[in-house]
Amino acid sequence: MEIVVPNRLSVLGHPQRLAVFRLLMRRYPDRIPATELARALDLKPNTLSTYVNALMQAGLVTQERVGTSLRYAVDMDATRETFDYLLLDCCRGRPEICSLNAYAALSGSNAMPDQKYDVLFICTGNSARSIFAEAILRDVAGDRFVAYSAGTKPRSELNPFALEVLKKNGHDVGLLRSKNLAEFQSAEAPAFDFVFTVCNQAANEECPAWHGQPVSAHWGLPDPVKIDGSDAEKSLAFQQAYDALRNRIIAFTALPFASLNRVSLQKAVDDLGQTTIGNFA
Repeated sequence: MEIVVPNRLSVLGHPQRLAVFRLLMRRYPDRIPATELARALDLKPNTLSTYVNALMQAGLVTQERVGTSLRYAVDMDATRETFDYLLLDCCRGRPEICSLNAYAALSGSNAMPDQKYDVLFICTGNSARSIFAEAILRDVAGDRFVAYSAGTKPRSELNPFALEVLKKNGHDVGLLRSKNLAEFQSAEAPAFDFVFTVCNQAANEECPAWHGQPVSAHWGLPDPVKIDGSDAEKSLAFQQAYDALRNRIIAFTALPFASLNRVSLQKAVDDLGQTTIGNFA
């Protein structure tokens, strides 16, 4: 450990290697194709290969071959081991030297407080998937959750196929609009309890840390906006995205929040993002 951790810290001390590690952390527990990593970070394939090889040699990242594609994920056990060394071994639990309050809050045994939770869904355009999630959560469990959605690069209008699906499923679309993520990053914005990304592009983008350390997860779904074909085929793609999100949100609202500590709750929402639901997960 005395040798391993300094080596890991040295590897993470390189800005570009740290950027790869941080992106993989944002997408955990997904395994990300090398091509997507390179595209998201604007790196040449051979440069990315050098960075991920260094992270793998340090034990921070694992590799898996799926067909002809190499996919990467954070080794969470090694990451926790590294953080434990810094926060518990070096500081020896002395709060006057190292503040352990945030770490304790993340790893503590207390369940989530009994309250009405603020939930934010993020995608790039905020014209379909995140709008679906906002509308679904509001109608399924609006007595226990306040639902919001936003886009990193929001479109000016909601997608007409998305509006058609929402209306067909009985949702009131009058209050729905595309919103910029910046709207929820001001001092006046709600302190979110949960933040979910529902598209890979938004999850890959660099965003500031959220105030209050909300439970966050990636529930990526293919973008129905990119479907080519007839109007009937496009409508089907939007309906499939809607159905997948509805199933995940119903499962989310059924979680036993009163009996889950933060670590267990984080695992539960991560697992929901990994479930295969219909043709859209």
